[in-house]
Formats: sequence, structure tokens, C-alpha cells
Amino acid sequence: MTAPDQTRSSEFAAQLASASVEISSHGRQLPELRDNFAPGIDVTITFLPGDNYRHNVETATALRRAGYNPVPHIAAREMVSQPALDDFLARLRGEAAVTRIVLIAGDVAAAKGPFKSALDVGASGLIETHGIARLSVAGHPEGHPFLDHAHALKVLGAWRDWGRQTNIEVDVVTQFCFESAPILQWIAALNAASIDLPVIVGLAGPATPATLTKFALRCGIGNSIRALRGQIGRFGRLLTDTGPDDVVRGLCIAPADATAPIAGFHLFPFGGLRKSGEWLRNYDRDPLRQMERAAILKT
Repeated sequence: MTAPDQTRSSEFAAQLASASVEISSHGRQLPELRDNFAPGIDVTITFLPGDNYRHNVETATALRRAGYNPVPHIAAREMVSQPALDDFLARLRGEAAVTRIVLIAGDVAAAKGPFKSALDVGASGLIETHGIARLSVAGHPEGHPFLDHAHALKVLGAWRDWGRQTNIEVDVVTQFCFESAPILQWIAALNAASIDLPVIVGLAGPATPATLTKFALRCGIGNSIRALRGQIGRFGRLLTDTGPDDVVRGLCIAPADATAPIAGFHLFPFGGLRKSGEWLRNYDRDPLRQMERAAILKT
């Protein structure tokens, strides 16, 4: 049994305590958010196909008034024009004091306007114009559904260079996995390619294996589903909620240099904000105790 690095484990504990969480753009989850997450954390706001960005601005403003830090997604392919993107960013800054955004390509095959990729938005100059201080882009430890490994690394390298040129802080928020190995292998690939961007590890919040499998297939997560199936076997029944304990435990016992780029955690609350909030409050952050409990469960 590998012993955890106590310094990194303490850092992870602090990062988990302030983990960001995601809500939908319609904003109806705000009461549930207030009941389960303390103000002051970053809360990302999805941008789903067909969303009206003005609704996203309203949700961001409501989050700011409630004491949270709104972090809206901007889906490049959903922006119908450069003036629309300009207006979106201006409203986010002026009405919700947004300083960090998550920039994604978007889940539509064809762009609705001039921006075919997140890099196209970066090249527009509008992010700098509106005073955004921090930009998060997506990382895919188990592979991108439309980009091969080499191309995906090239894109992240381009974001590294863009951040240096614009003096805007760039980090990578990963897609969720059900085991730590793909995350560690992906970080090693970043290091080998000299892509020194901070990494925010995405975690799937507690949900039934059936729910997690549904989202995994929708998001292109395939390889680590075998880890989820192993948990189903361990706990014995399909309706048992499965949290990201194994992922965090695997990161805690990894060598310190293998996890050095990890700068925080982000929760995808597939089973609901209440379950994710309870998991954060109740999660045992002592890796030695976690490992002892895991060994008992396997006997």
C-alpha cells in the first residue's frame, strides 16, 4: 500500500473545502445551492445549446448578489455574432462583476456565428477588452471526442501561449473520471509537452451508478466506466450512490510530482446539489483512514 504524501493531502483537503460547483443557466437551483454550499466559492454556469445569454447574465447576477463568485460558461459556437459576444461579456462584467469565465467550443456541430472554436473567441480580443482576469478551458484525461491526443495537447499549448501574451491566467478544468489513473497519465503528458497550466480536477458528485453512466456516455467518458462497474460490484446494489472518493484517494497516494499541477477541484453535481454538498461536508479527508476503510470494504 503506497503511503500518501501528507503535504499534498493537506493541500487537497483545503482545495476540496473550497471546490467549485456547477449549476444550470436557468438559475432555479439557487435555493438548493444556498442550502448546501457556503457563499464565497466559484459557481460555474452551464451554457447549453439554445441558451439565451441574457438569462445566463441574470443567473450570474443573482449568484453575485447571493455572495457567490459567478463563473459563466461561454460556448463559442452558440455566439451568433461578434457584437453578441461583446454584449455578453460587457453585461457579465457590468452586471455581475464577473472576472473568470469557462470557455468551451459548445455542444453543437455547426457554429451559429463566426466562432468555430474556443480559440476563435480568444483571438477576438474581447476577453482582454472586458477585463477578464482568469480563463478556464476544458481538459479531457480520457480523450477528446473529436480531437486526437496530439491535437488536444496542441490546443492546450496554444492556450498556454495565449495566456502569456495577454497576461490572463489560464487553467484547465478536466472532464470527470471514475478513477485517478487517467488523470495522472494526462498530467504526465502535459508535463512532457511543457504545458505548465494549473489543473482543476473535475469530480462527479454522488449519484447512482445508472445516473453516472448516463452522463459518462453523454460526455464521452468511456475507459474508466470499468471503475464504476467495480464499485457497483463492491457495494452490491445499483441504487447505491457512488461518490468520487476513489478518485481523490488515488490522487492523495500518487507521487507529489505527479500531482503538482493540481490547483483545485470542481464538482459536477449529477445527483443534485444536496448530495454533492453532503459529500463535501462528510468526506473523510484523512487519506490513511480512507485507505483503511477501503481495505475493510474489499474484505
